[in-house]
Amino acid sequence: MHSSLSLADIPVGSSARITSIVTIGPNRRRLLDLGLVPGSRVDSIRRSPAGNPTAYWIKGTVIALRNEDASQILVDTRGVF
Repeated sequence: MHSSLSLADIPVGSSARITSIVTIGPNRRRLLDLGLVPGSRVDSIRRSPAGNPTAYWIKGTVIALRNEDASQILVDTRGVF
């Protein structure tokens, strides 16, 4: 069983490792420039009261992503520590 899901699906307080980004063009470039590259660890740290956006800890900084952007990032929750 494969535990890959989108970044938008991981609960607050959980960690995951990025496996791929499934968007193209300028949006893909922006996500990569923010440090959201395959192999990177991401921690979901806070969700806004309305549920969108969510704050993530990535490579020493906090990045807020809307659910529609986070859903384009596939992650694996196995073996993240």
